[in-house]
Amino acid sequence: MNTFALAPNVKRIQSDIEKLATLTDPEKPGWTRRPFTPWYYQGREWLENQMLAIGMEVNIDAASNLIGRIPGSNPQLPPILIGSHTDTVTGGGRFDGIIGVIGGLEIARMLKETGTILQHPLEIIDFTAEEPSEFGISTIGSRGMVDNLSQEMLQRRDPSGLVLREGIRDAGGYPEEISNLPRKSGDVALYLEMHIEQGPVLEQYNYKLGVVTGIVGIHRYRVIVEGKPNHAGTTPMDMRFDAMTGSSQIILELETLCQKEYMEPVVGTVGKLNVEPNASNVIPGKVIFDLEVRSLDTGNLEQIINDLKEKSINIAEYRGLTVNFDCLSKSEPILVPPYILSVLEVACKETAPTLLIPSGAGHDANQLAKISPVGMIFVPSKDGRSHCPEEWTSYEDVALGVEAMARALLAFDQLNEIK
Repeated sequence: MNTFALAPNVKRIQSDIEKLATLTDPEKPGWTRRPFTPWYYQGREWLENQMLAIGMEVNIDAASNLIGRIPGSNPQLPPILIGSHTDTVTGGGRFDGIIGVIGGLEIARMLKETGTILQHPLEIIDFTAEEPSEFGISTIGSRGMVDNLSQEMLQRRDPSGLVLREGIRDAGGYPEEISNLPRKSGDVALYLEMHIEQGPVLEQYNYKLGVVTGIVGIHRYRVIVEGKPNHAGTTPMDMRFDAMTGSSQIILELETLCQKEYMEPVVGTVGKLNVEPNASNVIPGKVIFDLEVRSLDTGNLEQIINDLKEKSINIAEYRGLTVNFDCLSKSEPILVPPYILSVLEVACKETAPTLLIPSGAGHDANQLAKISPVGMIFVPSKDGRSHCPEEWTSYEDVALGVEAMARALLAFDQLNEIK
């Protein structure tokens, strides 16, 4: 029998996750809830009502992050933040990001139901647009919170023509104030996030919880390769300026660079590609593709991009093409401070079998690390699947993560200063 004072309600967690799963785009596969869409706003409205129902103070900040707050007994202390995101990739699942927000909401309910009052204020946050967006930028809300959302980023347009700053405004934010009202170092005591692993390690080795030791950095670029469109049947092979074949060669160079041995592992991906004019009987005249490189070593990321640029220029010159790299965003890798790791490890081990594990995915924690200590807890992903409809984590495992997070929260709250 669980004797921990803040024992989560598994059925309530399940009900919340399943409710959000109904607020998705019916015309898209899986459980799709993209930011700045009607389904996203419906999810936000539901979440806000849940926060208000338990007596939380609710507001939307300049970057359109939804924040529920419980005051602490010591108003001099900065808040502890628990958060994640409720947006999904297209064709995504029901757990990625969502369990971090629902888990925070459940902790807030448990505090209210047991009459537990923390010294620190507690904020539960649904960060806007954590997943890579149609603007080519990820972690939009957490970037905005720490003033890492540039004016150039705010002016980016999605394929429909929507400007990001107007999307933020539509979501309840006030983008003109983002740089005037950021959270700064000292404004936040600690940021905590619970997340599905999105990989197979915990399940494979039969661990129920993971303490995240570090989070990869992600550098994203948009590459534009231009040649000359021409008739596919009448243009000899040695007289073509084919942007598609040139792009293919560049993409394979990225794969080669990322397959080299490094002190820290590296992965690189091209997952989005647009071809113009995109006709079967026309030689492609222009190709635009987005690439990303991930590693715990910033030096690896920079070196790979520099090498790829050099090789791309050579490929373009040889083929009579032009190539340009546009940096979409950079999130630098972070290492979780040893003391944070220690408290999280104790809290997790008191709850269930625990493994220390790095995160190969980026999170809002990457951005919050610019102003405060951060810590993360993972729960298992069935078959390591994520970003797909088959994504699954048992509700019992989610509840274990919530319990471990609650234990850690109470431990951190006893400290007047979290380092």
